[in-house]
Amino acid sequence: MKQLLHESIDIPEGITCKLTDKTLSCSKGSNTLSRTLDMTTIDMDLKEGKVNLTAKRGSKKEFKVMRTFFAHIRNMFGGLNAEYVYKLESCNLHFPMTLKVEKNTLVIGNFLGEKVPRKAVILPSVDIDVKGAKITLTSRDKEAAGLTATNIEKATKIRLRDRRIFQDGIFITSKPEDTK
Repeated sequence: MKQLLHESIDIPEGITCKLTDKTLSCSKGSNTLSRTLDMTTIDMDLKEGKVNLTAKRGSKKEFKVMRTFFAHIRNMFGGLNAEYVYKLESCNLHFPMTLKVEKNTLVIGNFLGEKVPRKAVILPSVDIDVKGAKITLTSRDKEAAGLTATNIEKATKIRLRDRRIFQDGIFITSKPEDTK
């Protein structure tokens, strides 16, 4: 049954938000994050220090989308207060791999003795630090940091070999904790 759905989230102190069309821009100091939250059946507005989402004829689908939007907004607020940090570690048993950062890609050389290096895309807002076998990703945008960590992990995925023997790869060892 369709009904009026209304949810709101408080804007933390020190953070200013601005709504332009369906794009929410939040800033604190010199840090700014923006996100387009677009669904035709959900209205978004800023009133009295709160972000309000309303669906006049909402169903389960609209309720789920509203909750997803709130998760994105909470991640934006968390990113403005502190950076999200992902830690990865490279493991090699058979061939020593080399890791190099070139522009917006991580080049993984000599993985399993392959002649052609594997590459992983680094998203623009993510800072990467490679020290030996340890990789650290930091970003204010949680989604960008998570996607970059996933790109690196997927670049070293092994196919058509026994995983019990070939345990080489780059694996996520630490993720940021959720802030609620």
